[in-house]
Amino acid sequence: MDEQTRISRRSLLWLTAVATTAAACGDAGDDAGPPEATVPAPSPTMSTPASKLSGDLRILLWSHFVPSHDKWFDQFAKNWGKEVGVNVTVDHINNTEIVARTAAEIQARQGHDLIQYIAPLSQFEPSVVDLKDVAEEAANRFGEQLELCVKSSQNPATGKHYAYSPGWVPDPGDYRKSLWESVGLPDGPTSWEDLLRGGAEIKKSKNIQMGLGMSQEIDSNMAGRALMWSYGASIQNEDEEVVINSPETVAAVEFMQRLFKDTMTNEVFSWNPASNNQGLIAGQMSYILNSISAWRTAQEANPEVADDIYFTPALKGPKTSLAAQHVMYNWIVPNHARNVDAAKEFLLHYTANWPSATYHSKLYDLPAFPRLVPQLNGWLDRDPFGAKPENKLGVLKNAIEWSTNIGHPGPANTAVGEVFATFVIPNMFAKAARGELSPEQAVADAERQIRPIFDKWRRRGLVGGV
Repeated sequence: MDEQTRISRRSLLWLTAVATTAAACGDAGDDAGPPEATVPAPSPTMSTPASKLSGDLRILLWSHFVPSHDKWFDQFAKNWGKEVGVNVTVDHINNTEIVARTAAEIQARQGHDLIQYIAPLSQFEPSVVDLKDVAEEAANRFGEQLELCVKSSQNPATGKHYAYSPGWVPDPGDYRKSLWESVGLPDGPTSWEDLLRGGAEIKKSKNIQMGLGMSQEIDSNMAGRALMWSYGASIQNEDEEVVINSPETVAAVEFMQRLFKDTMTNEVFSWNPASNNQGLIAGQMSYILNSISAWRTAQEANPEVADDIYFTPALKGPKTSLAAQHVMYNWIVPNHARNVDAAKEFLLHYTANWPSATYHSKLYDLPAFPRLVPQLNGWLDRDPFGAKPENKLGVLKNAIEWSTNIGHPGPANTAVGEVFATFVIPNMFAKAARGELSPEQAVADAERQIRPIFDKWRRRGLVGGV
């Protein structure tokens, strides 16, 4: 691998230090500091619980990519607890640790009352409380829930709401405008073929690579699915039957082979969820598939790069243009929870205050109940947090039209959840890209892993189809 095209260990260590400092201190590295908000935060609302509450409520959730969210959330949750007579404790951990931590607590039958993850936790359906009543009450209060969120929290085979999804995050392409202007695409790539052609020219002329991961982390899971769908491929069909071994999947894997060879380097096989963010902020990536959080961090850590970052909707393929949600909030209440009533009431109160969640996440968290945040389109047109130009996030106004759930065209059922958690799809792409298997062999290998997972859950009545 050419040393100039490598994101060196020193570069990544430097950038991690910058990003960590920015997150902890809000320091942009100069006297300017973070961009000042141009509109005030929404006023909180208080919802009255249906019954008297007491006791403790222990909440576990990820450490948000936009740190201002966690500062708001922790105080918000504790304030609610004081109002209703519940002692609320909030614990944050890295998102990569939550699935294992959830499994451990379920195995031990003790731990947190309420757990949040950033992707569907459908594989835990047998071990969690049905939140159907929460979803129905939320719909009564706040209007219709997005289908994307329903398919990511409710199992149609059982009718059980294994989770509750009050919000989600789109997964646009993040690109460096100046680099793509140099190859005749000032508005960035609009198709996967554009991505290959332009990315290859940029890498050849500028020694700057692209960043679509093929490792065991969440962004790689999302990127691989988006590429598959664009070719008309999928893991399952609408009837929840395994259909991954198809000419369309093979064609998608063949394309990824070319994309890797011409636009990327071996780092993509060992990335963690922060790696593509770090590379973009350091100015060493021309394009990544991610949320807006990398750009938000760059606003403080590297403003010059931030102003050069723009966004694209899902890329067009031979069949369609779809992206997986970047984040799908799944709140679960394990069967061992000691304060189920408080957990459910908190979720409804939290949902009612989604304008605050969106604002304090700097427009990262979007609502599952669109009626709740009528000011959203105005914020996206005129970013309250210093976007240059101020309408840079306008591309997200119709993000629901090009976003889907990880089980598309079916639901995010228990089998899909396990396939996602075991990284079968990024491993499939990586094996072909590294030349370990041919595309046909890599797809067949993925099918051999996926079919037993579907068969296991179908025998338990948790997956539809035959």
